[in-house]
Amino acid sequence: QVQLVESGGGLVQPGESLYLSCVASRNIFDFNVMGWYRQAPGKKRELVASINVGGVTDYADSVWGRFTIFRDGPKNTIGLQMNRLKPEDTAIYYCNARLLTYDNWGPGTQVTVAS
Repeated sequence: QVQLVESGGGLVQPGESLYLSCVASRNIFDFNVMGWYRQAPGKKRELVASINVGGVTDYADSVWGRFTIFRDGPKNTIGLQMNRLKPEDTAIYYCNARLLTYDNWGPGTQVTVAS
């Protein structure tokens, strides 16, 4: 088990940036993959970005080139730098830690992009 706590969400205007952070209660390298998902109202939860234990990253097509996932092992933290935000990026963003087939989730942080 692991506790995941996200922070950094908020309300921004289109084109602005936000940095999300997720702190884990245990060593992040215990997990096969860590990542960020999001869920907009009325939509399914979707993968935004992930990083596996080897450091290989993956991104949703919709955020490619705008978002970057980071990790800080000593701080048991992953981050998500979000640039050039769009209204369609509005969602609750969830931190995920996957061990084999088991998913751990944080409570989420709201990101709203609006004029």
